[in-house]
Amino acid sequence: MNSKPGLGDLMKKAQEMQKKMQEIQKQIAEMEVIGQSGGGLVKIVVTGQHYAKRVTLDPTVLKEEKTVLEDLIAAAINDATDKIEKGTRDKMSSLTGIKLPEGFELPKE
Repeated sequence: MNSKPGLGDLMKKAQEMQKKMQEIQKQIAEMEVIGQSGGGLVKIVVTGQHYAKRVTLDPTVLKEEKTVLEDLIAAAINDATDKIEKGTRDKMSSLTGIKLPEGFELPKE
């Protein structure tokens, strides 16, 4: 009796892993997060593909200086990007069972 997995078993596992990876990539692409700054005065909805979908500005923030508003928008974008990266790491960790490091990115297709 041979308890070692054969080539067929390895290929099957590789195909299963590839299918799971494609499903996770699809989930990530469909993900939407809200980045915020200024205590919620600026909100930006960003997709898992890093596309800004919507920007919401509280009317009170429009009274601020232009540079303040620019900084708040940049901070909201950065918040959304951080959330996307964390979501990506979490989803990939669920596939691999390994906690992935900060800055990990999926290969672009």
